Amino acid sequence: MLLELNQLIVRAGHQLLIKDVSWSAYKRILAELGDNRSSRIGYSQGVLEIMAPLPEHEVAKVIIGDLLKVLLEELDLEFWSLDSTTFDKQSMDAGVEPDDCFYIQNEAKIRSKVRINLEIDPPPDLALEIDITSRTRFNNYQALRVPELWRWNGSKLEINVLSDGKYVESNTSYIFPNLPIYQVISEYLMLSKTNGRNATMKAFGVWIRQQNSNLI
Repeated sequence: MLLELNQLIVRAGHQLLIKDVSWSAYKRILAELGDNRSSRIGYSQGVLEIMAPLPEHEVAKVIIGDLLKVLLEELDLEFWSLDSTTFDKQSMDAGVEPDDCFYIQNEAKIRSKVRINLEIDPPPDLALEIDITSRTRFNNYQALRVPELWRWNGSKLEINVLSDGKYVESNTSYIFPNLPIYQVISEYLMLSKTNGRNATMKAFGVWIRQQNSNLI
């Protein structure tokens, strides 16, 4: 029995895995679902994942993304945040829609691009996943060669850096090697729940400037 996509119901906080999905079927499903949806799509070696996030998932995504933007602006680093853009590569048989992602070192290479083609363009330098209800699988990110992957599990930030084609958990970010990112991101995310978003961002900016002055 064949099912239509509109017959599938994925409740918030749950994920659906479908096996034996071809590349062409994956692309057709993406086109049929369209861009105006809350679900996230992942694809690796014939396995399609559909995940529907919880509200707290979206809150964490926004706050950590905002903290990253403040960090990059205070460090005067050019960047592009492409949110949950679909990144896929047929030659690697993989695709992913991160909760958020950033071009930083490679920002200049995609600055004028309307569409990103990973067959010729670099992947994002950093991807963010919120793993409150499910755990991100590494397969597609490793296949797409995303250099750094951050995962937030609700209480802790986990930094994974790509080394010899595999992710290795690290307390240090390759992009921000002189800052204790894994610790302070967690602290300021928690602070936002009591002090509010704007006050937290201002306080975080002050902290970054203090760290910069200590390095001079």
